[in-house]
Amino acid sequence: MTGRDTKGGDMTAGIAWRRRRLAAARSARAYLAQPPGVAGAAVLLLVLLVALAAPLVVPPEQLSVVEATGGVLEPPSTAFPLGTDENGLSVLALTVTGTRISLLVGVAAAVLSVVIGTVVGMTAAHFGGWLSAVLLRLTDFFLVLPSLVLAIVLSTVLERGVLTIIVAIGVTAWPSTARLVRAQTLTIEARPFIERAQVLGGGHMHVLGRHVLPAVLPLVLASTTLAVGSAIVAESTLSFLGLGDPTTVSWGGMLKSALDSGAITAGAWWYLLPPGLAIVVVVLGFTLVGRALEIVVNPALAGRR
Repeated sequence: MTGRDTKGGDMTAGIAWRRRRLAAARSARAYLAQPPGVAGAAVLLLVLLVALAAPLVVPPEQLSVVEATGGVLEPPSTAFPLGTDENGLSVLALTVTGTRISLLVGVAAAVLSVVIGTVVGMTAAHFGGWLSAVLLRLTDFFLVLPSLVLAIVLSTVLERGVLTIIVAIGVTAWPSTARLVRAQTLTIEARPFIERAQVLGGGHMHVLGRHVLPAVLPLVLASTTLAVGSAIVAESTLSFLGLGDPTTVSWGGMLKSALDSGAITAGAWWYLLPPGLAIVVVVLGFTLVGRALEIVVNPALAGRR
């Protein structure tokens, strides 16, 4: 390669990076112009800080039944701002600790489902033919099945644990993403630059990795953000049904323990409200952020809100 070719390649790469930075700046301004999206991001940032600080502010002895110092279902007080559970443990400490598992399972399960959906959608749209027909029938099969019921079956069959919950949610929640990505991929591959890339010798992986995937990523990001909220609700539901990991603290597991301990009949509202409100707030935050990202990706949606 001559010096002129090297210089030309560097200039092309510089122009491409400059365009990406300008596009990112425009997207950031469009996102910041939406107050609900900013509020949702602020809520999620606060929740993330709580999850990261949980091991520091809640020492292990506060989660040990043997070292519990509170009474059974003790109402809120100075020593226990959110009261205690049936074992005398602080509900505040349990709620803060449960943030980590709920976020971990929600994000991991959402990422898994979106990755599966993206691969299936791009493959079905790009290759077509019998492979597309098989993948579409598989997607339709999972769509008609109740995802929660299928997740319950998988959680029952597999060994109980956090990884099982993640897999059970991830492998049942991908069909909607697959259909969205397939439609977007078909739209992108109908553009002239895809045909030029193929004429110049670009193979399947080149077209998918260098042209289709970058164009699909904004939609995938918005879909992932919305999927996290659904995954957190699914995790809480499975834990509430007794299918979660009994050795970890999660918001759904707290609600299950409150039901089993008779907190509802005893009027121990302080045991029910904190995990329930935490689920609502986090899911609302992810929903607001996801809707805002959808408007950034497709500004035409702004007039429909």
